Amino acid sequence: MLLKWFNAREAAKAGTALADQFPRPPVPETAARGKQEQLRRAHGAALRNFLQQAVEEASTLRLNFFKRAWFANAFKWRLLENGVDAEMANEWTQTLVLEISSNKTSAAPRRDYSLTQPTRPDPKKAENLFNLGQESIARGAYAEAVTHLEQCVALKPGRADALNQLGAALFSLGRHGDAETHIRKAIGREPDYPEAHGNLGIVHLARGHYREAENSLRRALKLKPSSLDYRTNLGLALFYLNRLRDAEGQFVKVLKVAPRHAEALQGMGLVARAEGRFDEAGLMFNRALEVNPNMPGVWGALVSIRKMTLSDGAWLQRAEEIAAGGIAPMKEASVRFAIGKYCDDVGDFERAFKNYKRANELLKTLAVEYQPDVATRFADEMIRVYTREALSNVTSGASTSVKPVFVVGMPRSGTSLVEQIIASHPAAVGAGELEFWSDAVRKHDALIGRELLGEPLRKELAEGYLRALALHSLDALRVVDKATINSAVLGVIHSVFPKARIIYMSRDPIDTCLSCYFQQFSPTLNFTMDLSDLAHYYREHWRLMAHWRSVLPPGTILDVPYAGLVTDQEAWTRRILDFIGLEWDQRCLDFHSTQRAVVTASWWQVRQRIYTDSVQRWRNYRKFIGPLLDLKQS
Repeated sequence: MLLKWFNAREAAKAGTALADQFPRPPVPETAARGKQEQLRRAHGAALRNFLQQAVEEASTLRLNFFKRAWFANAFKWRLLENGVDAEMANEWTQTLVLEISSNKTSAAPRRDYSLTQPTRPDPKKAENLFNLGQESIARGAYAEAVTHLEQCVALKPGRADALNQLGAALFSLGRHGDAETHIRKAIGREPDYPEAHGNLGIVHLARGHYREAENSLRRALKLKPSSLDYRTNLGLALFYLNRLRDAEGQFVKVLKVAPRHAEALQGMGLVARAEGRFDEAGLMFNRALEVNPNMPGVWGALVSIRKMTLSDGAWLQRAEEIAAGGIAPMKEASVRFAIGKYCDDVGDFERAFKNYKRANELLKTLAVEYQPDVATRFADEMIRVYTREALSNVTSGASTSVKPVFVVGMPRSGTSLVEQIIASHPAAVGAGELEFWSDAVRKHDALIGRELLGEPLRKELAEGYLRALALHSLDALRVVDKATINSAVLGVIHSVFPKARIIYMSRDPIDTCLSCYFQQFSPTLNFTMDLSDLAHYYREHWRLMAHWRSVLPPGTILDVPYAGLVTDQEAWTRRILDFIGLEWDQRCLDFHSTQRAVVTASWWQVRQRIYTDSVQRWRNYRKFIGPLLDLKQS
């Protein structure tokens, strides 16, 4: 193990040294237009040469997975220390790791990254193949396009436009990982290629990597400021990051130039829906469909702003036609989820489940496979490290703040409802689902699974989290973070904020899991796409929650039953407010009238008065949900 440590340190040193050789970008804004272009080309050539040399040097290190992670982390952080902006540092770290991973051993023939030296002597054939690929994409024949473009790339490996278009065709087939690989290769060959950065942003959007999408799309816009499509997709990334005003600003800019830009109209509809302006959302969605009647996402969004009835049969007929029209997997999934919702609304439960199942089968092809053993191992680590004795000894370095309120539970368990209730109090603010703790876990993964965090790191996390909460309100006495993933790391959170209050939403496990299965989540929530995966994930989730209840001090966690809340709203609302130290306020009973944005899947529910229709909903689907039926809470 000691040898492994020193090998990793050597890999980190190599990454740092390599970052010091990274070509610094010019500052062309001070030069004339012609000089700017000259500087840009020179920097692009320098970056290509750097990549070639970096891959050759790294191949001599024989980096395994462990050492490659150290190498990449050191490379990225030295770039940031040297003044390279975060967007470029992220892109080049990922590009370099991709090239190192795909490169052969040092004994392999030297790879040529030049854009001018062909690897085969027949450029006309490569050009013909590229043109055939373009024509196939224009016809929607994406598998055919992949065949042509793969042959083109085999002839001309350094052709950035072919790599980019190959990535675009693969994306349309739902092969998102392969698409990202080829688009990144295009960027490696042509660092200032706006179309490749724009396509990479689209791939990130589809995979639920919204901050990465923002970075790529901002880079694309910097290189091509006139692109309305890049700006619209940037607006979508900002929307999913819960930055609604920024998102709306991007859509407005697009519509000023092109008032009938269908995707920007769709974006405006999404913002209106998140803010509870459902009539306006419907108007925007219908305006988008007037421009392009065949937009699957917009057609599906129409069912999300009201309850459907049998009189909406024309909608169903058209939705079925769109879904069967050979569209991309993610687009078909969106329509299938919408059809499922329509059928559930009108009581056609067998047809509803059939469409939900088809939608999830499509999403599974786009997501990373759920690994039950990984989920079990993580729960084991949390239980082993965060014991009652260990947590009771954590004092120095912890924050005394009572501002954070964590509302946790399974997705679709009622967390958005409780957040809305608390956020209706004048002394509280709802921050939505913050990514702070999931980011912290990713960054310090090895340490968190081995031992309690040390005092300096806990202090750093406390200060960083309070700064994140301050972005939502400087004056609020309580700020609610309802990221459900926080359930898994409550021991970590308590070690940093021991006075923070935690509200756990408990809902019938079958209702909860079925509601997850019926919802189109980001592909990052890969456990929601299969009933057996959902059952496994729920059991590990419940096992962890039982542990947190046993090791955290009494009074730290308040269990709120969803069924109890919707049947006795006032009593449970009083208990919730008392638990987090806020005075009673009548407005918390009228939560559905509170004007605030809700980007989660519960944008409709939190605008309605308390209702009990979702309790025991699973009984309508009993004959279809075998893997869920033995879920019990003990």
